[in-house]
Amino acid sequence: MKTYTLVSNIKSLKGILASEILLKKGSEMAHLESIDNAYLIIENDTIFSFGKMEDLANATKNITISTQIDAKGGMVLPSFMDSHTHIVFAKWREEEFEMRIKGKSYEEIAAAGGGILNSAKKLQNMSEAELFEQAHERLQQVISQGTGAIEIKSGYGLTVKDEIKMLRVIEQLKQVSLIPIKATFLGAHAIPTEFKQNRQGYIDLILNEMLPNIANEKLADYFDVFCDQGFYTVEETDLLLNAAAKYHLKPKIHANELGYTGGVQVGVKHNALSVDHLEYTGEAEIECLLNSNTMPVGLPNCSFFLGIPYMPARKMIDAGLPVCLASDYNPGSSPNGRMGFVVSLACTQMKITPEEAINATTINGAYAMELSHQYGSITKGKIANLIITKPISSLAFIPYNFGNDCVDRVVINGKQY
Repeated sequence: MKTYTLVSNIKSLKGILASEILLKKGSEMAHLESIDNAYLIIENDTIFSFGKMEDLANATKNITISTQIDAKGGMVLPSFMDSHTHIVFAKWREEEFEMRIKGKSYEEIAAAGGGILNSAKKLQNMSEAELFEQAHERLQQVISQGTGAIEIKSGYGLTVKDEIKMLRVIEQLKQVSLIPIKATFLGAHAIPTEFKQNRQGYIDLILNEMLPNIANEKLADYFDVFCDQGFYTVEETDLLLNAAAKYHLKPKIHANELGYTGGVQVGVKHNALSVDHLEYTGEAEIECLLNSNTMPVGLPNCSFFLGIPYMPARKMIDAGLPVCLASDYNPGSSPNGRMGFVVSLACTQMKITPEEAINATTINGAYAMELSHQYGSITKGKIANLIITKPISSLAFIPYNFGNDCVDRVVINGKQY
């Protein structure tokens, strides 16, 4: 049975795209197609039609509206697509925050058993049920802040049992979630302490035990490696990505957060869906990405929180690249999943426009999860996952008013959340 929901009195309906456009790149990112003084009609859970309020009577002639949502002069945008998170974790790491205040670097904290290894130790001592309960609460929180699809990584297990435990939690989240979730296996996140003198031994564990078991249970959509200074080398990443390909797991890799390490190049070599972080991106990396279908993903929350460089998004867009931005929500370097703040940082620190930032967090985020045929824009036939803002004067007010959340309400699968 068809039911129709009307969203009326929209100050500006933004992010309108034709169905064939699955990402935006270069100068295209500066354009956020819109209709002012608009309505939008949802059929069941999909976008049915939209237009100017003056044409509403004609648009509803042959249908019966069963639910009405008054936008009250707020703007309506496609919901955020968060393509890089680590929201399944055991405990926060505020003690490391204090260490950084006192001058310790990310690498120094990691070398002392902090960082990823700290999270792994805590997660190994927590039950699957507890992990699920905590992650589900975080998931509900980010949905209420405007996230309409999300990727979640493992990588805090670092044993066969605990990596599988994490991915099973993500699978449970998929079963109850109102928004799409993509699962990424990140066993190659760090080298566990017990393998410090035997790196190849841990890599063999990933290759011979983790990968076959995870593939057999169909627990992952993607495969990730932390290819960076002090973590996994290009050669190790190459070996791991070759193995993952045999199990039909596409790469989405961490690259160039801590230096010019060749992570971008090895990601592109393997036709990675995305290469993420990219704080260290020069001409060679840009040229490599221009000759690929790989989406570059920036994580400005991480740069803000750690005090490290930001991905040069302005330079990359000007070179003709697409850019995606995600939250990197995790307990160590980005303890915040609010995508509205990501948009603010993109404008204030990366010097991209509000329109570019919204495209980077909607249609391009959907592309980085292979969801842009169904999500990420205002397009007839796409799933109606939407943000309704508070009454605001302009799109720029969203990043400008960074301390407050401009999201008033969200619509998920055509229903107010």
